[in-house]
Amino acid sequence: MKKVVIVGAGYAGILTAKKLAKSLKKLGEAEITIIDKNPFHTMLTELHEVAAGRVDEDSIKIGLRKVFAGRKVDIKLDTVTNVNFEAKIVKGEEASYEYDYLVIASGSRPAFYGVPGVEENTFKLWSYEDAVLLRDHIVNVFRKASSEKDPEERKRLLTFYVIGAGFTGVEMVGELAEYVPFLCEKFEIHPEEVTMVNVDGLTRPIPSLPEKISDKVARRLNKMGVALLMNTIVTSVSEKSIELKCKDGNITRSVGTVIWVAGIQSSAIAQVSADSLEKLRGGRIPVDEFLRSTKDEAVYVVGDNMYYVPKGQEAPVPQMVENCEQSADVAAHNIFCALTGQGKMEAYKPTFHGVMVSIGGRYGVAHVGLPGRFFSLASWFAMLAKHFINIIYFIQVLGWNKVFSYMKHEFFTIRNCRSFVGGHFSNRTPSFLLVPLRVWLGAVWLFEGIIKIVEGWFKDPKLTDFFGGALAWYESILNPQNAAAASDAVSAATSASEGAANIASGVVIFNWNILGLFRMIFVSGKELAASTLNDFAFRLDIPLMNWFVDKLILPYNWVQITMQVFIVVAEILIGLALIGGLFTTPSAAVSLILQFMFVCTTGLYLGTFWMIFAGIAVLIGAGRVFGLDYYAMPALKKVWRKLPLIRKSYLYHD
Repeated sequence: MKKVVIVGAGYAGILTAKKLAKSLKKLGEAEITIIDKNPFHTMLTELHEVAAGRVDEDSIKIGLRKVFAGRKVDIKLDTVTNVNFEAKIVKGEEASYEYDYLVIASGSRPAFYGVPGVEENTFKLWSYEDAVLLRDHIVNVFRKASSEKDPEERKRLLTFYVIGAGFTGVEMVGELAEYVPFLCEKFEIHPEEVTMVNVDGLTRPIPSLPEKISDKVARRLNKMGVALLMNTIVTSVSEKSIELKCKDGNITRSVGTVIWVAGIQSSAIAQVSADSLEKLRGGRIPVDEFLRSTKDEAVYVVGDNMYYVPKGQEAPVPQMVENCEQSADVAAHNIFCALTGQGKMEAYKPTFHGVMVSIGGRYGVAHVGLPGRFFSLASWFAMLAKHFINIIYFIQVLGWNKVFSYMKHEFFTIRNCRSFVGGHFSNRTPSFLLVPLRVWLGAVWLFEGIIKIVEGWFKDPKLTDFFGGALAWYESILNPQNAAAASDAVSAATSASEGAANIASGVVIFNWNILGLFRMIFVSGKELAASTLNDFAFRLDIPLMNWFVDKLILPYNWVQITMQVFIVVAEILIGLALIGGLFTTPSAAVSLILQFMFVCTTGLYLGTFWMIFAGIAVLIGAGRVFGLDYYAMPALKKVWRKLPLIRKSYLYHD
């Protein structure tokens, strides 16, 4: 059997493995092995959020076993040290791996450009470990500075230099600037004591963006207290100082923390491979249009490691996530063709849709669109675009599991309101306060079900009168000229006969036709001055629902009784479940479905509208406090997660 080895479980590596495994799952043409030193995939584009304390470190980790659950991909934890291209063997610290086709997707690492002291005396931001180390360091610096008596040492400790004003540099310094006020409050340090500087040898931050957007970035950083030193390069870094060269000459500054995000180069193994194949700028490996190495057609290179200039362009493809995604798709397809002899190999024709940059959790800029039709976004809209793109990627990698986790970290448990929607979704109400509401809602449903049994819903068809009386009541108010006919119809309905005499005395508050699709009707059964809450009623008049009721339910007594039994049983089960706090989420969901069904058929009095909002309120987590869900859900969750189909489909959350 043929063997495919993928080196690296970054963006490009895991997508190549997943897409190839999906293509080959029914053919069994190859063994797929993915090698990485870590048992998890790291969201490199979100490292700054961890480094500046906005989200927990677990939010940027995705376990490889979860990603490849139910897929024929062999995960090897190893550090690759060399590749023998003639023998087709990948050599690692733990073992060697034979291959027929090799995919180099090992990603990048920081580039130091030979500047003295940078590697030893700066913090980097290119791995999970980097982010956690930097986060802990920042907190410790503020803790130490809060008790430092020497003014000069205190000033040095609170001086931060971020080197590099590209995407990562701007996001890091923006996140830091947003974090500083909270640290100052916690450690009782005046914000004016903190110095934050962003340094770059270029003329403006993120020069790949249009100048207008770049200027917005600069203004936002200045507003957040960040000084920008453009046209400035770093000449050396020591433990407590940094030397800079600018147009005014060389300067030395005392500094407590230097964060180096000034550029990247290919990973060590990619560099070693490039030495044997062909190496271009930054250690990138040139590939042909099918993403094969120009020196070895059995070697595919994707993501940051590839050097490819698309036809009609002058610059190579950028080292960005979208290139990883698109190159992974093409490489997986072409390897499939090479393995099976099926299909035609595809040339790589990337179409990039722009970039999004966050400056803290509340503000961002974006330049997005299609080739020739790009437009710029800022603030709320840019952050929305960034989160949307992230979710699209997560769907590819870990489906619902990661989407839920991402939304939880970014919106539902966000710290200090550091989100573009503020803290509106993260305010936590103690769940025990919902217990009385949950029990009362359940009791009402139980009472409704029992009353219907007493009224004979298990024996005789009732829906003709139930629906017909309600519709006649609405019709008499909407069309008073037909009141006499409506009165006769309502009088025939047992539950509404008492109101027949006054049936035409109501008031139409609104009767809106929504694009010809449905009508929204809101009426009162009495004159407004005499109306109480229970006199107002709301109904959605949906033609499709009316057709379903009139043609498929009401003409047949057995269908009516079946529907009645379903409604009664559902009401009783919902009531018992909510009272006991068992399966609260599905019970509340069915409660909302029944309420919607009633709104679309008989309508609802405003006096019972509270049941809709109560159903929403208890939808998530209300049964975990003083309810049986406290015991049942953890046990069911364990069983659910072990089901092969569920793990493969990622239909669970941690």
